[in-house]
Amino acid sequence: MICTDIAKDGMLEGPSFDLYKKIIAECSNTSDQSIKLIASGGISSIEDINKLEDLGCEAVIIGKALYEGTISLRDLEIHM
Repeated sequence: MICTDIAKDGMLEGPSFDLYKKIIAECSNTSDQSIKLIASGGISSIEDINKLEDLGCEAVIIGKALYEGTISLRDLEIHM
């Protein structure tokens, strides 16, 4: 499932960690399988990606951070 916080999208102010944490927790409690959440909106750094990974997000969508250069393809390569 992809969740985009449109209030954060393109703002480079950090993602909605609490929202994603809540979604993962609520969906994991209601089924035998955990949700595979793809977070989008506000991601501005590798630290944001690391924190989302720690929360249990399966993946992230990065747009403006690449365009503005706050995250580089090299950063992502090293992270993987």
